[in-house]
Amino acid sequence: MARLLERYKAEIVNGLKEKLGRVNVNSIPKLQKIVINMGVGKALTDKNRMKEAADQLGMIAGQRAQIRKAKVAVSGFRLRENNEIGARVTLRGKLMYEFMDRLISVALPRIRDFRGISPKSFDGNGNYSMGLSEQSVFPEVDPDKMNFTQGMDITFVTSSRNDGEARELLRAFGMPFREN
Repeated sequence: MARLLERYKAEIVNGLKEKLGRVNVNSIPKLQKIVINMGVGKALTDKNRMKEAADQLGMIAGQRAQIRKAKVAVSGFRLRENNEIGARVTLRGKLMYEFMDRLISVALPRIRDFRGISPKSFDGNGNYSMGLSEQSVFPEVDPDKMNFTQGMDITFVTSSRNDGEARELLRAFGMPFREN
């Protein structure tokens, strides 16, 4: 079982129950899924870039990445319908908790001049999004074999309906929010 999942069941549920004043365990917010997205706009000119980005995203997430295609054509970006422009992975269950553990304990501390993540990136419905500027902060990606740096967006989807409860849940998991 994933370390964060065990911690959630043993400690976090009881702490949130007390902090939020809930009696029913099922009303405690929980993490439903983590979506990792890479927009690879340069793949329009270099076809190998898309395959390499999808492979690296798969190594980071622990499951194969889904390649996304453009739904509409945008002439200003030289984008045609059905061009491959991104890759994404949706993590649930054990893989989700293992990824979150690696993100919090390994990847985020490796970011240069890291002072914490923004506590303001909630969407109003209890979901949190953050961005990473390069994939090399993850130990699964070998920097010597990397041809380019690629950013990614990570979205944490919770069962909470408001941002305060979701913030408390993520803080209990150990997300390093900075104090503003």
